[in-house]
Amino acid sequence: MAVKSSNQTKNSRGELIIAGLGGMGVLSAGQVLLEAAFQQFKYVSYTPTYGFAKRGGLCQCTVIFSDKEITSPLVEQVQTVMFLDSSQYGTFEPRVRPGGVIIAEKASMYAERERTDYKLYELPGLEIAVSMGSSQVNNFIMLGAYIAITGAVSPALIESELERRYGTNQKVYERNLDAFKRGLELGQSAKCS
Repeated sequence: MAVKSSNQTKNSRGELIIAGLGGMGVLSAGQVLLEAAFQQFKYVSYTPTYGFAKRGGLCQCTVIFSDKEITSPLVEQVQTVMFLDSSQYGTFEPRVRPGGVIIAEKASMYAERERTDYKLYELPGLEIAVSMGSSQVNNFIMLGAYIAITGAVSPALIESELERRYGTNQKVYERNLDAFKRGLELGQSAKCS
């Protein structure tokens, strides 16, 4: 996909795999990031993958955004992997590039780390979501953390996409926006520690 204009940013390319289980908002978070990145980068790619189960099966999406043409939406290793359910840690740890980042939901983090050549952030997104009254917003908390940690896309573009997507239901929009902002705070705090 090409966009008419591209704003300059410190990053000229971003790659993210979001992994979790069906029903966790993996695809929704990926779509919000895709649409926001589409406003900032010349090229974007979104590749969802999910199992047969409607809820509870493995679900992932790969989002790539770049100022240069994306030659393939399929990549073996990416800059960042984000887990909404860390039970997938062992499967996806090899997918992060050396020097990259893994952002993992702390609540389900039981796997042992096999490599030390990437930065690992274990974050309590689910705990924050539950304290907000809905575990369903963990996806946007973790998306906010990803944006704060990597600086991949302008937070204002994510906020604008949340409004475009959910603005017709004020309660849902405000809940998702609040979750995203809480995630920004969480990611900023994690990055500084």
